[in-house]
Amino acid sequence: MLTIKKLIAGPLLLAFLVLAATSANAAPRVTAKIDLSEQRLYLYVDGRLRNKWPVSTARKGYRTPTGSWRPTRLERDWHSRKYNWAPMPYSVFFLGGYAIHGTNDLKRLGRPASHGCIRLHPKNAAQLFNLVRKVGRADTRIVITR
Repeated sequence: MLTIKKLIAGPLLLAFLVLAATSANAAPRVTAKIDLSEQRLYLYVDGRLRNKWPVSTARKGYRTPTGSWRPTRLERDWHSRKYNWAPMPYSVFFLGGYAIHGTNDLKRLGRPASHGCIRLHPKNAAQLFNLVRKVGRADTRIVITR
């Protein structure tokens, strides 16, 4: 015998499965693409370029990893335990101790200068940090290329 419960359950299950499949394959809402050769961060929101900022990545003797990650944690006011408690405001961590964060060393933005992290102007780092916090780490991608 066909009941109301059975009539509703079929379409609801189908809708759930379709929604789950689409969200699993959906593009991230926020993508921070860092080009090491250009020393630039390209910020995309919903697939559209929103900003382009100069960065500083690893100087000679250090490395900034290449690849694609989701942020692992956000720290508004962080200091490096490894490098003399250097300030790392608005940190978006993506691989162990590697992060995109603000810097006070503004004169070196646009060329390699870090121990491996990606340094940004503090205002730009705050904007990225707040955007990632708003959309969530699951909907954010960090992509680093040579």
